[in-house]
Amino acid sequence: MIMDNFQNQLYSKNNIILNKSFDFSLKIIKIYQQLTTHNEYIISKQLLKSATSIWANIMESKYGASKKDFLNKIYISLKEANETLYWIELLKQSWIANYIEYDEIIKDINEILAILNKITITTKKNLKN
Repeated sequence: MIMDNFQNQLYSKNNIILNKSFDFSLKIIKIYQQLTTHNEYIISKQLLKSATSIWANIMESKYGASKKDFLNKIYISLKEANETLYWIELLKQSWIANYIEYDEIIKDINEILAILNKITITTKKNLKN
């Protein structure tokens, strides 16, 4: 029930990057559970950490002390998203977990990367002006 209320508050903000990154975190948690069920602990833990860090840093950016602080948190999210893509690609190419639907997950992380990259570029431009 608490999570339902939290999700409703999050979605009521109508913030695309928050919504996408939160949904993505939930998908990765499910993948993590699948991976650990199949005794894959090392890569699954790295994937879980980087993927859930995306949303956490975006949330932190909302309360940045300055525009530079905001940019720093968004940039950290961008780096974590890039790392997440690496772990997903590594899993896909290694055939360790051929039961995962990689195309959807890769599409999701690429959308998140594109949005975060756009936010980073726009914020840098705004800081220069």
